Amino acid sequence: MNKKTLFLCLFILVKFILHYVIIAPEYDLHRDEYLHLDQGKHLAWGYLSVPPFTSWISYIILLLGNGEFWVRFFPALFGVLTLVTVWKAIEALGGGLYALLLGTTAITFSVLLRMNMLYQPNSADILGWTMLYFCILHYLKTERNRWLYIAGIVLGFSFLNKYNIVFLVAGLVPALLLTGNFKILRNKSLYIAALITLIIILPNLLWQYQNNFPVIHHMKLLAKSQLVNVNRIDFLKEQLLYFIGSIFVILAAFASFFTYPAFRKYQAFFWSLVFTLALFTYLRAKGYYAIGLYPIFIAFGAVYLEYLFQNRLIWLRPVSILISLALFIPIFQVAFPTKSPSEIAKNSKPYQKLGLLRWEDGKDHELPQDFADMIGWKELAQKVDAEYAKIIDKKHTVVLCDNYGQAGAINYYSKFKNIQAVTMNADYINWVPLDEEIKHLILVQNADDDDPERNKEKPLFRTIRRIGKVENPYAREHGTSIYVLLDAKVSINDILKSDIEENKWD
Repeated sequence: MNKKTLFLCLFILVKFILHYVIIAPEYDLHRDEYLHLDQGKHLAWGYLSVPPFTSWISYIILLLGNGEFWVRFFPALFGVLTLVTVWKAIEALGGGLYALLLGTTAITFSVLLRMNMLYQPNSADILGWTMLYFCILHYLKTERNRWLYIAGIVLGFSFLNKYNIVFLVAGLVPALLLTGNFKILRNKSLYIAALITLIIILPNLLWQYQNNFPVIHHMKLLAKSQLVNVNRIDFLKEQLLYFIGSIFVILAAFASFFTYPAFRKYQAFFWSLVFTLALFTYLRAKGYYAIGLYPIFIAFGAVYLEYLFQNRLIWLRPVSILISLALFIPIFQVAFPTKSPSEIAKNSKPYQKLGLLRWEDGKDHELPQDFADMIGWKELAQKVDAEYAKIIDKKHTVVLCDNYGQAGAINYYSKFKNIQAVTMNADYINWVPLDEEIKHLILVQNADDDDPERNKEKPLFRTIRRIGKVENPYAREHGTSIYVLLDAKVSINDILKSDIEENKWD
């Protein structure tokens, strides 16, 4: 094993280890992760919330035992593959050992550590952007058509992971034309590659058509309810923070396209970033949507700095790597749930100064919202289990929750394999078990519920009682109540069918 391979293996090992130590044992999985894991039990070519790729990984996790180790493993794996892709890009650009070490340090100790922390489509999305850019890099370097075919495959599977990849294409196409790459339009291999992409994504497009294109509805809903509140200036500011430790590497990449003769043929990458960022800014996108743009620029910047830091400036090589690490340390101390909730609550000033305690309600809380979204789920599942165990007629019992986090967590942590926790929220609305008559409900309601006495349900069931609530004061679900509703007097199935139709597009 040569020195370069040894260093790459070391970075891969460090990357994996970090993802198993940056989350303290007091935390459960994140609310979003439970939804994605449940999708693996309901395989389809599309979902209301995401395309199907994540459900395939969830199915693999299910086959592997559905343990938290594997839930952490796959986003970390996608992060490792992103790191390896950048490594290979540096090699393709002629970078030596210093460029490789600087690039992998910049990737390892960046926002990607945070993105790869949770089991969400974002990790695979960033990998897809990086791999697609990697293919374009090789095509511009060699003009070999096989890289267009590989790009078509990467684009297809990236689309099946997250539709966000279309924004990369929207920025890349005019960038290629602007930089004089017109002959690519006359290359029939480009259209074969496009056909490959279409074949890969066609099942999902058909699913969207058969379900009245829910992606369009939800994009409009997202734009109306969330993106409208995004400040365009804040979006641009956030771009500077994501790779704060290696911002000088990215800036060096920008300069290299215009000052380093060997990189002038790659100027399309720079304009691709400009066009995509402009599009995201115009649409008021969330800041993290654009993270996939930057890893490839780490490769260009690292190689260019290796070229600059020669002879009298060679001492800047180790210094630049140390700077990249030093700038990341302050972020590391607050960006990850390495401390227990009580520790964070007692020493909250660093979090408050950075605005990390402000939730989407506009108020400051004791913990960052993401951290609070990782607490209280096991407690909720255990209390539901305790009541579920008392019900003899489990076949006709459904756990009806207020949100997808509650439903997914109960399904994940429950000791009862056939428990059926659902909600009129997200994809669960399509999974409500109506094939059997529902006679009993376990109802899980948020703390802000306006009917704590269950007056709405009293005419429907013979027995209603409140059996507990989430007690953990740091959980976002703190105060969430659990009720048992036994012996229905009317058809609960008909009521749920009506609720499904009413909530289907909410």
